[in-house]
Amino acid sequence: MNILYDGPQHAGVTVLLAHGAGAPMDSPSMAAAAAALANQDLRVARFEFEYMASRRIASTRKPPPRAEKLIPEYLAAVDALKADGKLVIGGKSMGGRVASMIADDLYSAGTIKGLLCLGYPFHPPGKSEQLRTNHLAELATPTLIVQGTRDVFGGRDEVEGYSLSSQISLLWLEDGDHDLKPRKGSGFSQLDHFATMATAVSRWAMDL
Repeated sequence: MNILYDGPQHAGVTVLLAHGAGAPMDSPSMAAAAAALANQDLRVARFEFEYMASRRIASTRKPPPRAEKLIPEYLAAVDALKADGKLVIGGKSMGGRVASMIADDLYSAGTIKGLLCLGYPFHPPGKSEQLRTNHLAELATPTLIVQGTRDVFGGRDEVEGYSLSSQISLLWLEDGDHDLKPRKGSGFSQLDHFATMATAVSRWAMDL
């Protein structure tokens, strides 16, 4: 399994991130997020699911499987990582969703300390009735969800009405989209939001 690393090798906290449904682990957004976290002295590990890795060598683009089908691959990444110190799992969009499905089992086993979701896909765009929140209501793992206020997969006005576990903290980034990117003229940049995200993650993770 190919894993990309950023940040100090012997950091006290390692963050394992999976990519979203449509972009690879080295997409500009994922790379910028990893760099911001590394600047906070966190060890960041990124990996790819098989369907995405195959796109690098195949002439056809495999579509992403259902999130549940990716659980074994995420568990294999946790095993391959063999992280020292505290381990936080998570990812961008679908990657964070898959991590949320396995978090409680790993947390109860003492394998991880927390869950980090960057742009959680609370529902498909334009389909707010198709919620992906049932398991989040009872989540026992300490969780930080970083969400743009205008994310089409779940904006602030929608998400604040959901029944979510008390273990979940939400960090809202003003005018951010699903990639946490604000519009021009908002007074913020995507790099500003990544820096805010990384600072919050570092403080949150140190208390786990």
